[in-house]
Amino acid sequence: MGHALIVEDDPDVAETMAALMAAEGFTAVTARTLKDARRQLAMRAPDLVLLDLQLPDGQGLDLLKDTDQLANTEVVLVTGHASIETSIQALRLGVADYLVKPFNIKQLQGILSRLMRPSALKAELEDLRAELERSGRFGHMVGRSPVMRQVYEQIARVAGSAVTVLITGESGSGKEVAARTIHDLSRRRHQPFLAVNCGAISPHLIESEIFGHEKGSFTGADRQHLGFFERAHGGTLFLDEVTEMPPELQVKLLRVLETGSFMRVGSTTPVETDVRVIAATNRVPTEAVASGKLREDLMYRLDVFPIRMPSLHERPDDIPMLAEHFLQDIGRREGVAKRFLPSAISALTRHRWPGNVRDLRNAVQRIYLMADGRDIDDEWLQPGVPGSAGARPPAGAAAADDGETLVVRIGQPLAEIERAVILATLKRFDHHKERTAAALGVSLKTLYNRLKEYAEK
Repeated sequence: MGHALIVEDDPDVAETMAALMAAEGFTAVTARTLKDARRQLAMRAPDLVLLDLQLPDGQGLDLLKDTDQLANTEVVLVTGHASIETSIQALRLGVADYLVKPFNIKQLQGILSRLMRPSALKAELEDLRAELERSGRFGHMVGRSPVMRQVYEQIARVAGSAVTVLITGESGSGKEVAARTIHDLSRRRHQPFLAVNCGAISPHLIESEIFGHEKGSFTGADRQHLGFFERAHGGTLFLDEVTEMPPELQVKLLRVLETGSFMRVGSTTPVETDVRVIAATNRVPTEAVASGKLREDLMYRLDVFPIRMPSLHERPDDIPMLAEHFLQDIGRREGVAKRFLPSAISALTRHRWPGNVRDLRNAVQRIYLMADGRDIDDEWLQPGVPGSAGARPPAGAAAADDGETLVVRIGQPLAEIERAVILATLKRFDHHKERTAAALGVSLKTLYNRLKEYAEK
């Protein structure tokens, strides 16, 4: 049975909270002032403190500044409105979560379901740091470079809290992987992690997808639909490319972050949600605000804790480790292990990788398919080629290092050029379709469809 200290100056609210805690199997004591709270702490260290922000003799957060009796205690802030300043201060002081007034039993149950002693979280982080030194992995992330170590420390700092996070960085730099690592280190790890790319959803559908809709709310709405906020209840919602969200929807997102409630499309009934939001963008937030792509008030609400993901050319020492990681992962899926020879690793490291980690991963996938045997040398890694097709230019390219060329005339239809390139590449690889598709950068299904079309003509 856990023990809770409820620090609340309103006696009716305090008694209600104590009754709710008792129903959940906790013993509970109350304190109406900071002085009373310190006295209770001296008598018995609680497992959980529900701490009102405003007290007669000071701010609730003052209790965290002058005592070491809460080192292994979960602290949940009880407040009517969690401001950005309060969020930042609470993060620094180690507050685990928020309970927004007026709250109900479901909100409290959600908090209790996520209880983890700070010592347990610290032990997990120490294990992750040890694993980083052994294998170069930190959760889902790979790399030991100084810039990545800084990212890991930021993640370790923010994962155990409830504050919103804004991850910035170039496309392909690993923003979603960072968000998933935060989730897996958080108290919400056993609840859903849902990722939505705001730029990949039609502007006409994005509100329905995020907030849901009622049956009959618009043409084609033949049933009630639960949006991402409801489906991620209790967990984490990752909003990728949040600056692509329409401005009118950004207002509704801001309201959810401030009140913890929203309304489905076609409804007038608020729905309460218990979701941690992590957002990401490949734009500079202040520039996105200046260009009208992001509301300034939403930026401040999202940017409570900013994390910048470095581009791959900022961390070249991580390229060999990443490439080996991707190659081993592909080998496990395909059932055939392959390895890079030193010449291949050298060629990979020299390349700039404009598409970042995603670019490298895709190139390794192509290289795996195209390379004969289990040893991969630099045959498919000529200068300037990795990341485009990942191979030596075949016959059918505009120019190749072995002198093979394909001449096209100005004004020639693109369909004819495509046909010539595909057939020439297929011939170059002795009609090996998997390698042909990999060299052209298309799926095997697309290649089969094109060849079928050509055979029918």
